[in-house]
Amino acid sequence: MTKPPSSGKSTDQTTPAASHDRGIGGAFDALKKVVQTGAELVGVHPSTPAAEAPQNQNKPVTGKPGLAVSPLAVPLPAMPPVNGVEIAIGQAGFYKHARPDLLVMKFAEGTTAAGVFTRHTIGSAPVDWCKKQLTANEGNEIRALVVNAGCANAFTGKLGADAARRTAAALSRRLDCRQRDILLASTGVIGVVLDDAKIAAQLPLIEDTFRADAWHDAAQAIMTTDTFPKGAYETALIDGIEVKIAGIAKGSGMIAPDMATMLAFIVTDATLSAGVLQSLLGLYTRTTFNAVTVDGDTSTNDTALLFATGAAGAVKISRAGDKRLADFRDKLEKVMHNLATQLIRDGEGATKFVKVTVTGASSPASARKIAKSIAESPLCKTAWAGEDANWGRIVMAVGKTEEEVDRDHIAIRFGDLVAAEHGAVSLTYDEAAMSAYMKKQDLEIAVDVGVGRGSAHVYTCDLTHGYISINGDYRS
Repeated sequence: MTKPPSSGKSTDQTTPAASHDRGIGGAFDALKKVVQTGAELVGVHPSTPAAEAPQNQNKPVTGKPGLAVSPLAVPLPAMPPVNGVEIAIGQAGFYKHARPDLLVMKFAEGTTAAGVFTRHTIGSAPVDWCKKQLTANEGNEIRALVVNAGCANAFTGKLGADAARRTAAALSRRLDCRQRDILLASTGVIGVVLDDAKIAAQLPLIEDTFRADAWHDAAQAIMTTDTFPKGAYETALIDGIEVKIAGIAKGSGMIAPDMATMLAFIVTDATLSAGVLQSLLGLYTRTTFNAVTVDGDTSTNDTALLFATGAAGAVKISRAGDKRLADFRDKLEKVMHNLATQLIRDGEGATKFVKVTVTGASSPASARKIAKSIAESPLCKTAWAGEDANWGRIVMAVGKTEEEVDRDHIAIRFGDLVAAEHGAVSLTYDEAAMSAYMKKQDLEIAVDVGVGRGSAHVYTCDLTHGYISINGDYRS
């Protein structure tokens, strides 16, 4: 394959996304350059034999045996092939029970990529690897993605870094490309070094199984405590040419802004520069993957990657603000929003999907902090689980943030029902109507704090006994 000289930049989620192109107008002027990070990965690590390849890769699975599918689950959409990407899954044996736990995506030459990653200060080896390679390649010439479930390869020191490097090396030899053309992601138990030999042993077994239509299999292979696979698909027009956007994600616990214990992989066959991908991914992450919380805990492994294969034949676009991208921008945000809300619908033990909206704050950042406080309050979340419209707990969650609010102008609404206004219970408060509303699976809670024009949305779920059962049994 052609190996152009590479140097450049990578971005992570600790700051707004960077733009590699210039002259982006309108809302894109606000985008700031992201901190560049990365770490050198070298070494070796002993391994054990791999499991056999899966015999029935299309059989529906939950992440663990015995998990009940979430009552909030949504079905996978039809996900036709995206030009320029092929998918294979394997069974490397990272779980005690037999299940797919390995995903490999193979991309056409010339594929560009961008990523946003966890803000966690103890990032995993695959997160470090991706940051370094996106820096080295400047987001160009990405040939493959390798994802394993069952082992996070986080807090594993040099041994974990060595395992990550060897994983990339094993696939690069089979694709005849550079190690830095391979991106990695892992999810699962923290503190266990990845047994990369299991992955290396699977690669020849799955080599002849790559398919362009294996999106559903891919979504299943990356699940951990997920109870349903998550995917989204859209088409968009760029200068009259139809392009496809397909995405899969995993995550159900340790989900909190910023991002979550989540992996998300989105592929389009549009022809976009790495700078455009980074700008758009960073911009829309703020209102999608960074606007969800299940339990307030943030993972070591959060990774969202966006790839553009260029195989649809559309004109190459190098500015995120290009008018020809208007439809694509809308559809990309729709895919990301869809995936983000599915994470909440699969929150561990969840029975309620809750959208929290805060308005009237001094700034969007203040509104987001207040909304997050409500969304993560155990008292609020358990009240929702009990179908109790206990708006006093919302008042508590608002005030404890120490953000600027006008106590005597706070208003609280559940759906269309007003619970409080002018800093007190509403004169029209109807307990029977409120109780009936709380029985719904999808709830909307709106709070106006009466001091400004800042607003924000956060998506969350309730907190039930199911959350304790799942997490108390996580390593069993």
